[in-house]
Amino acid sequence: MAKEGVEKAEETEQMIEKNGGKEQENGLGADTKEMRAVVLSGFGGLNKLRVNKKPMPEPQEGEIKIRVKACGLNFIDLMVRQGNIDSPPKTPLIPGFELSGIVETLGENTKGFEIGDRVMAFTNYNAWAEVTCIPQEFVYKIPDDMSFSEAAAFPMNFVTAYMMLFEVANLREGMSVLVHSAGGGVGQAVAQLCYTVPNVTVFGTASSFKHEAIKDSLTYLFDRNSDYVQEVKRVSPEGVDIVLDCLCGENTGKGLSLLKPLGTYILYGSSNMVTGETKSFFSFAKSWWQVEKVNPIKLYEENKVIAGFSLLNLLFKQGRSALVKQVMDKLIKLYCGRKIKPRVDSLWALEEVKEAMQRIHDRGNIGKLILDVEKSPTPLMANDSTETSEAGEEEEDHEGDNENKERMPFIQ
Repeated sequence: MAKEGVEKAEETEQMIEKNGGKEQENGLGADTKEMRAVVLSGFGGLNKLRVNKKPMPEPQEGEIKIRVKACGLNFIDLMVRQGNIDSPPKTPLIPGFELSGIVETLGENTKGFEIGDRVMAFTNYNAWAEVTCIPQEFVYKIPDDMSFSEAAAFPMNFVTAYMMLFEVANLREGMSVLVHSAGGGVGQAVAQLCYTVPNVTVFGTASSFKHEAIKDSLTYLFDRNSDYVQEVKRVSPEGVDIVLDCLCGENTGKGLSLLKPLGTYILYGSSNMVTGETKSFFSFAKSWWQVEKVNPIKLYEENKVIAGFSLLNLLFKQGRSALVKQVMDKLIKLYCGRKIKPRVDSLWALEEVKEAMQRIHDRGNIGKLILDVEKSPTPLMANDSTETSEAGEEEEDHEGDNENKERMPFIQ
């Protein structure tokens, strides 16, 4: 491990030097202090995204300046782009909530980190850029054998999965779990964490074309468009102990119907609300209309628990970073013990963010999509989509800009 540590340190130094060289080649020397970043100019379709030059941020007290290597792309990013979240921020903004990279500068009164450390982090926006500054409480060191792409795929998916299973639902030996979108990043994290507990049965739903790739990661796998309620009951007539629902809509009632007494249903997303490139109030209303109205008396009579989980709200609105740090420490130990491992679907250049978002929208990914900051874009993609722009001019998106302002809760 000592030898590996030396090699990693040398690799880090080379990367910092390489980045410095790149800035000189691009005319971005120490005097200009600019960087590339994905910018969302307004809420709407894919054409609201552009790679622009932005001023280089500098760390404030308690912050860490990170040279970004990779960024995670999540379904919540699609909701942000459409403006389908509660109290959306003002645009223009730099999207993204998780990243990995190298510590470049330390702000005053930061402790526990050194320049050159390999880290991963949560951030309240501003992840999709070459450099970002983050309060140290949201930054974590990367294990020596974890790649930057794996590190960018790790925080959101595994912390979400772990906290739902163990902090909210109290997963124990012999229980059963149903997880939707089993081929996605959170779904795969849930499956891996379930198998760290003896005799846990994992039911999953996913698009049929993903089944061959993920069938070995779950106990039972069903087509997302099938009558999975009856399929689950054939195997387990009493139902399941835990339901993890990122779909919402009609799946809410189905999930509650499958719960055993003392079972827990957790809503942690609403991807069925996102049906087009821009937000649609009709789709929004239709999906919520399908949600079964929860009757507290019925919950009491049936001994069932219904809960919600939003990691981003927990971190940035409710101030529970210390609890998340404890969870991250446990997860890193599981990773180092080879019990869990992030599944990366594909790597995309910053300039390919539109295509990456479309892949998530189409539910085409198996595991996590990653924006690789150092990756060169495929020429056709760069020409057709997010060309780097100094001024940020773009074609107007007239679809959906003036629709009803109803918004979904900010959940992930």
